[in-house]
Amino acid sequence: MRRHLYLIAGFVSIGLGTIGAFLPLLPTVPFMILAAFCFARSSPRLEAKLLDHRHFGPHIRRWRERGAISRRGKIAALAGFGFSILVALIFSPWPWFLLPVAAALIGGGWIWTRPES
Repeated sequence: MRRHLYLIAGFVSIGLGTIGAFLPLLPTVPFMILAAFCFARSSPRLEAKLLDHRHFGPHIRRWRERGAISRRGKIAALAGFGFSILVALIFSPWPWFLLPVAAALIGGGWIWTRPES
């Protein structure tokens, strides 16, 4: 039963990552890393396929080996956080705009402290 749940979660992660490739604020690589995690527990063949993928494989391997995020990935994530803060400041009333600001500061700070590949 647990194997099937991991398999389903892996496919959902692949789907969200695919959508993220076309939507600017939805990340792609973290969903692929999550899919690899799920497939490692459910389907070694699908995990190997992700690890051998031309675009996502190197990111997944760097994350597994060193917890590393590329500088380009960090900049993209922080730009997305910055855009989210800007939208919140424009469209959200006080004090609600503080929630995305706090989330962006916490998430962005964590991302920036990860090692670079």
